[in-house]
Amino acid sequence: MANTTAGLHSGNVPLAVRMRPKSLDEVAGQRHLLKPGSPLVSLAHSKSGDQGSVSVILWGPPGTGKTTIAQSIAHSSGRRFVELSAVSAGVRDVRQVMDEAMTSRDLYGLSTVLFLDEIHRFSKAQQDALLPGVENGWVILVAATTENPSFSVISPLLSRSLLLTLEQLSDDDLRVVVDRAIEDKRGLGGRFDVTDDARDTIIRLASGDARRALTALEAASVSADSLSNPPAEGVAERAESPYNDDHDNDDGDRDDRDDDDAVGDEPTVDEVSAPRPVITADIVASAVDRALLRYDRNGDEHYDVISAFIKSIRGSDVDAALHYLARMIEAGEDPRFISRRIIVSASEDIGMADPNALSVAVAAADAVQFIGMPEGRIPLAQAVVYLATAAKSNASYNAINRAIADVRAGNFGRVPKPLRDAHYAGAKRLGHGKGYKYPHDADVGVVEQQYLPDELLGVRYYQPTQHGNERDVSSRLAKLLRIVRGGRS
Repeated sequence: MANTTAGLHSGNVPLAVRMRPKSLDEVAGQRHLLKPGSPLVSLAHSKSGDQGSVSVILWGPPGTGKTTIAQSIAHSSGRRFVELSAVSAGVRDVRQVMDEAMTSRDLYGLSTVLFLDEIHRFSKAQQDALLPGVENGWVILVAATTENPSFSVISPLLSRSLLLTLEQLSDDDLRVVVDRAIEDKRGLGGRFDVTDDARDTIIRLASGDARRALTALEAASVSADSLSNPPAEGVAERAESPYNDDHDNDDGDRDDRDDDDAVGDEPTVDEVSAPRPVITADIVASAVDRALLRYDRNGDEHYDVISAFIKSIRGSDVDAALHYLARMIEAGEDPRFISRRIIVSASEDIGMADPNALSVAVAAADAVQFIGMPEGRIPLAQAVVYLATAAKSNASYNAINRAIADVRAGNFGRVPKPLRDAHYAGAKRLGHGKGYKYPHDADVGVVEQQYLPDELLGVRYYQPTQHGNERDVSSRLAKLLRIVRGGRS
């Protein structure tokens, strides 16, 4: 039977590592950063000198090619490449790299690319140790981070580096990565048949992460190979038995068949062409321990689930909302998309009935960005529970829609003269600002004054409900309108 496992785990090196591009030309996605003449391309093609020697910080989600790009730059340019991880490296390691970089430059004229993964894990003191090397050109720093560098990288290092943002890989980008790994000799070498559904499942579960896609493919290939080539029954027992050699039989007679005849009784590799193992969607799901959710991020199910999610929050069914949240998370939905929908719901469906809902939603989105997944599911769930159980009002949502409808219909007029800008020369001669009443001069902080154009006098866009906090808002608004509009309201 054909040996499909040969080279499947070459030296136990993960498939994701074996399939790392050797040049920028092989990098999937990030076309906006890899155009001719771009900083990364210049850095890769310049072996020495000032051209292309700028340090860069690569910011993007996991599995988008930060490490790959850094290594491709070093290999393409012929520069010396040193890799450190902020998880394990310290100031002493950084200083050692700087010393070796100066030696390589002075003795061999060879510049050094220092790739620092997860730079956001470096403390301020550790990042300070990088400054002399970056500032003096001893090293070309290529740093990678999944967190916003504005908050995680010190300002002096930011100002001396070029910040480049990597985008999450598209499904088409991931398809290129997966197809290459299936056929390339560094990967599965064409030893497996992979169904279209299996490819789609891998891509969906990867959620824009190439490393996750290749890990899933590798796990599925091992499962498919095991299913296709199960151990022959009794092989293990015969291997351990002392009677599997040319010993006498129980009756004392030897099997005196000609060896050639015995071999001829068994099919040879040439006579039997073993079918290639097949990787199916079910095998992928089993290999990565995920149920196959009927969910396409670009299809109907995507919109059905998010619609049910928002409507469950709006309808105050917290358990249903959590169910649909779980479905989106397990289907590999982008957590940023989920966060955005939660923020919209906080304003559209809760609004002034509980103004804190928006703060909770924004905080959850920030938390997801800061800690990533899978832990990000926790603040997402907290926000969903808060929103689903909060008092509801769409009064603010309706108010802005009414106002926009008026503007689009041409129902607007000139700004009243007391409200017009009067800071420039000649404005007062035009009557701008004349008669304006400063509310803070009044005892109650509110004055009677016309704020709307003449054409819209008496219009009411915001009509508060009696739900939650908005009950108090409604009561206060009635008092405000009696003062501001006098008898006009």
